[in-house]
Amino acid sequence: MRHFLTVADLTGDEFRAILKRGSEFRAQFERGETEALFPRKTLAMIFEKSSTRTRVSFEAGMAQLGGHAMYLSPNDTQLGRGEPLEDTARVLSQMVDMVMVRTYSHDDLLRFCDAATVPVINGLTDLYHPCQLLADMQTYFDHRGDIQGKTVAWIGDGNNVCNSFANTAKLLDFQLRIATPVGYKPNEAVLENAGSNISLMQSPDEAVEGADLVVTDVWSSMGQESEANKRTVAFGDYCVTTERMALAKDDALFMHCLPAHRGEEVQSEVIDGDQSVVWDEAGNRLHAQKALMEFLFLQQS
Repeated sequence: MRHFLTVADLTGDEFRAILKRGSEFRAQFERGETEALFPRKTLAMIFEKSSTRTRVSFEAGMAQLGGHAMYLSPNDTQLGRGEPLEDTARVLSQMVDMVMVRTYSHDDLLRFCDAATVPVINGLTDLYHPCQLLADMQTYFDHRGDIQGKTVAWIGDGNNVCNSFANTAKLLDFQLRIATPVGYKPNEAVLENAGSNISLMQSPDEAVEGADLVVTDVWSSMGQESEANKRTVAFGDYCVTTERMALAKDDALFMHCLPAHRGEEVQSEVIDGDQSVVWDEAGNRLHAQKALMEFLFLQQS
């Protein structure tokens, strides 16, 4: 049995195989075709954080694979009344075939996973967002081919998506330049593991210069609302503008995991521009996750 808690749970070959399968699923979807590969399979989805893309992509993905997904929130389950995570994991493992967890604490996800006896997928924690990287990399591969040896610029907060980008840089062997203000760099253990695939800097322009892909995210993630004003000041010079994108390669792509705060971390002219692939990126959450679920189901066979 395999889980998907971080990008590092896959090998490079497995990651690329999932991306290839995700592209096949996308082509089928665009032709109006679906494959009911896993009839009667059930995915439980635990959400402690609100969601649009994660919920819709997993729920629609399971339906297209022939199965069923159920939404569970703390307000609707015994988790909200203090039932231990481990007990919930053991009970759900008796009733469903797979669990996706979107929670604040990565440690809570690990506790849940240790008690579960079915595959568990990380739908987002404070430390990682690996499903987003499957969609991001599928989008890059679809538009530009393999990312090995390319240069990616991350502009903004060293958050959970940035940590997953660092993991992916090591796994797929590309260079990741991370430009953050002082005090907002990614997790130290993640940086140490990524090693020479990572460069840290404070200058967004330096990071973007000659890059093949430019990526940003909101400056204040869920749970950081009280820091919004402080972060707005700290990240004031970190907006991805048309002038900044012009420093990248002529065929560079722009990505954002969404939702975006237009006029803060990115100009509307960039996110709506010719180099932006954010809508394909969002759509590929569906197809990459279908490929991931298929991979995890087949590992049980």
